[in-house]
Amino acid sequence: MRYEASQGVPPDGLPIYSESSGLHFMLNFTVALALVIGIALWWLARYGKVMWLQVWSIGLVVFSIAYLLAAMTNSI
Repeated sequence: MRYEASQGVPPDGLPIYSESSGLHFMLNFTVALALVIGIALWWLARYGKVMWLQVWSIGLVVFSIAYLLAAMTNSI
């Protein structure tokens, strides 16, 4: 089976989704939401004295902050 030479190339004027601002907004929103959830879970884990949940929540908070800082400095 043969394919056209232009197949797989987006037409002029259409943005590539992986380079769109909408994708980056949704990624940043998801990570910010994970940060809020991580803080809430950490507080609940401290209140309930659940060690494994404290560890995982702190990990979620640390990696969320690291991602948001990298996104702010355009390192990603």
